[in-house]
Amino acid sequence: MKNSKAKGRIKRSIRIRFKINGTTDRPRLTVFRSNRYIYAQVIDDTLGKTLSFINEKEIQSSKEKKMTKNEKANLAGQLLAKKAILSKISKVVFDRNGYKYHGRVKALAEGAKMGGLKF
Repeated sequence: MKNSKAKGRIKRSIRIRFKINGTTDRPRLTVFRSNRYIYAQVIDDTLGKTLSFINEKEIQSSKEKKMTKNEKANLAGQLLAKKAILSKISKVVFDRNGYKYHGRVKALAEGAKMGGLKF
């Protein structure tokens, strides 16, 4: 990677992953943020499986009104929480994946909390 910002985020992500691990009881909710969309998934690291996921593209196609990126991230968190609760997951470990807990990442986390997930 040429960009030093991206290198720094990946280094932070690796450092965080040494400390955070998703189990069957408390899977890991991880976030990926691109310039255009935000993606989140709930992962069980012991099995190496994704239990549920959401991306902002699904929200964009289902809603007709214009929303800001933060509003979409918040709605994505709420929808992910509903999917996780349907999969009988109520507690998760939040993995911010090297991003600051700010802006869209924070909005997604707050949306997941409002949806019923416990961090």
